[in-house]
Amino acid sequence: MKFVDEANIKVLAGDGGNGCISFRREKFIPFGGPDGGDGGYGGSVWLVADEGLNTLVDFRHQRSFKAQRGENGMGSQMYGKGGEDTTIRVPVGTMITNVDTDEVIGDLTGHGQRMLVAQGGKGGLGNIHFKTSVNRAPRKATPGTPGEVRELKLELRLLADVGLLGFPNAGKSTFIRAVSAATPRVADYPFTTLHPNLGVVSLGTDQSFVIADIPGLIEGAADGAGLGIQFLRHVARTSLLLHLVDIAPIDDTDPAGQVRAIEQELAKFNPELLERPRWLVLNKADMLAEDERTAVAERIVAELGWTQPWFLVSAIARENTMAVCQQVQRFFESQREASVERIDMLPGDVRLRGQEPRA
Repeated sequence: MKFVDEANIKVLAGDGGNGCISFRREKFIPFGGPDGGDGGYGGSVWLVADEGLNTLVDFRHQRSFKAQRGENGMGSQMYGKGGEDTTIRVPVGTMITNVDTDEVIGDLTGHGQRMLVAQGGKGGLGNIHFKTSVNRAPRKATPGTPGEVRELKLELRLLADVGLLGFPNAGKSTFIRAVSAATPRVADYPFTTLHPNLGVVSLGTDQSFVIADIPGLIEGAADGAGLGIQFLRHVARTSLLLHLVDIAPIDDTDPAGQVRAIEQELAKFNPELLERPRWLVLNKADMLAEDERTAVAERIVAELGWTQPWFLVSAIARENTMAVCQQVQRFFESQREASVERIDMLPGDVRLRGQEPRA
């Protein structure tokens, strides 16, 4: 199935029902007075995250969603029935943007999470509300207010802990196959990966993380060249980036130059990605003699002036790949520990760490 990660839809909330002008008409009660009821509220439109969905392909067939209108008020002080809400299921990880204002209005990141995207209109007031001491028989009622109408852009961003970056044929798909149960297509030509792939890396009980493989980036990607820029949004949520580089390219391109080229594309797409932890993974070490591998890797690292962690691996031979994953797991564990410490030291928490709260 083709991966669909973006869709535009129109949502129309229901209008409120109109208020009623009515008077009480009963035998022996000639002046019963006003008894027109209010109109019902219009239905609203909600988005709900559903982990059973993984694409936005359904919105290619239906792009308009409308909630029910509220019923009009009636005589005998009968209020109109409220319109039923419309609920739209979307995949977990969907970001919602208002097309008219280009404002991000929500982000559904958990199963069952709901968000109101179009508020139903209010019901109009019946003439029962306009009776006064000087106007005993008001012939006035208000119409219901219209429901909200919005054009929304839905954008699916995969929920992954680690994102893989690299030129085409850098070995990203081979790497994710080596460390997880994911089975993306692998071949000896560029752009084998046409849609993102997710894999779960499990290192033991309660030790796992999700890794995302996106199509390879090329120079000029931020201007529309290649495929990968279409899916860079999927690494926007990741906490750690692994930058895979072919240490022995068959076309004699400079590995350090490839790293700088992708850094430029990241800066054009979203400068914040360059500030994220990014580790260098020098892949295809099996293409070099054993006595040359380390020297070539160190030369590339020195040329880049690389200060973050780096690794020398062979994904196809599964050499040193699990060592990378173990280091990634330790990175996330240290992050969790730091997060717990920050929570313990929140302002207003007067107890010391390790001390039981007072009764």
